[in-house]
Amino acid sequence: MIDLNDIEEARARIQAVVKNTPCLQSRTFSGELRTNAYFKYETLQLSGSFKVRGAYNKIGSLSPEELSRGVITASAGNHAQGVAFSASQAGAPSTIVMPKTTPLIKIENTRRLGGRVVLAGEVFDEAYEEALSIASREGLVFVHPFNDPLVIAGQGTIGLEILEQVPDVEVVVVPIGGGGLISGIATALKEKKPSVRVYGVQTAAAPSMAESFRARRILNCSAARSVADGIAVKQPGDLTFEHVLRYVDAVETVTEDQIRAAIIRMLEVGKTVTEGAAAAALAAVKERRFPDLDGKNVVMVLSGANIDIALLARIIDRSLVESHRLVRFRTNVTDRPGALAELLQKIACCGGNVVRIQHDRVFKHAGFWEAQVDVTLETRNEEHIEELEQALSGAGYQVERLD
Repeated sequence: MIDLNDIEEARARIQAVVKNTPCLQSRTFSGELRTNAYFKYETLQLSGSFKVRGAYNKIGSLSPEELSRGVITASAGNHAQGVAFSASQAGAPSTIVMPKTTPLIKIENTRRLGGRVVLAGEVFDEAYEEALSIASREGLVFVHPFNDPLVIAGQGTIGLEILEQVPDVEVVVVPIGGGGLISGIATALKEKKPSVRVYGVQTAAAPSMAESFRARRILNCSAARSVADGIAVKQPGDLTFEHVLRYVDAVETVTEDQIRAAIIRMLEVGKTVTEGAAAAALAAVKERRFPDLDGKNVVMVLSGANIDIALLARIIDRSLVESHRLVRFRTNVTDRPGALAELLQKIACCGGNVVRIQHDRVFKHAGFWEAQVDVTLETRNEEHIEELEQALSGAGYQVERLD
């Protein structure tokens, strides 16, 4: 178990390199969530994630002989970048084993920071086993992404900053994967201000810490593919679990849909890009997963910003459909010159903006003298969609809305 002294020592070791990130109140989210809502912006940290804190503290503590051998880790991306950066600063070679499903941005950033990337397995735990095998064969020093006292102490420096930035903080909500982040933060908070409640949140797709917390013993749970790839871990560490049992007040889960919605809210309202793991904290508060938050000073830790741009695009498109700002219609038009133009003119008159169109008179189920048209439109809201449907129906088109 680490203590406050370990975290203070970590702060002294990393302060020349690691940023003291802002912790800012949001008026908009405060009203929306019925709390005094603050966000701790680890999204602005080096490499876009909190992970550099623990990695730098660990690697900065290695002996010259250990550094000369090189370091290795397993990571879904953020710890990988922290290790690659910290090893480069120390002049040590680094090897990073990452799941094959890791977002491209995290792979490229890790390589850019000097890490040798090895892709293995579909989830973190499979990459972890491969990293241990390589470490044994090549004599490398393993830097655990969460189950290491020096790593935990490094992450705990966030707790010290929160207490300085929001002295009257009452609740802190932290994303959990293996538990290194919340272990460090909770230790710092509880040892300096025991009244602060510390809550952890996981994706329901990988609920290992939540299930273990309820059972009061470590459980191995399935970990499905998740938009919160940074916290998709099958089993918490024994060291982190001990800290969580001692210092954390509750651990809950949120769904993948709730995480995706929180990513969009942070983008639209918070003007901040967050990865799924970071957005889980907002999702938990928004869904009232923890009791008695009304009127409280609540800090949500935004743990990272490294989301794959293709994944973000898919999340945005899905959100546009769900909020009725993107819709797809199917109808038939007469197979003659100008018929398609007439349909599009009618749509334009109602304010629909065409995003995509497919016009087919051969392979679909329209009549012989007809063409089937599938059209995707930008719309304002559900009322606007109904207005478009009524206008097209009134003009003689049989309209089918496609899911």
